[in-house]
Amino acid sequence: MRLILAILLPFVVFFTINRPFQGIFCLLLQITLIGWIPAVIWAVYALGQYKTDKKIRNMQRSR
Repeated sequence: MRLILAILLPFVVFFTINRPFQGIFCLLLQITLIGWIPAVIWAVYALGQYKTDKKIRNMQRSR
């Protein structure tokens, strides 16, 4: 669900993963037509990093 959101509204993804300042900056980037594609790429990348960090934290807890 977040991946679809990252493609349609990239700035919202940053708010869902608790990164509000990056969300505001992404919104400013997204406002420009040229900046939409970099905003989508950045949101998808950040979402992937969030999932990786979450998996690492879960593995460390289970030790």
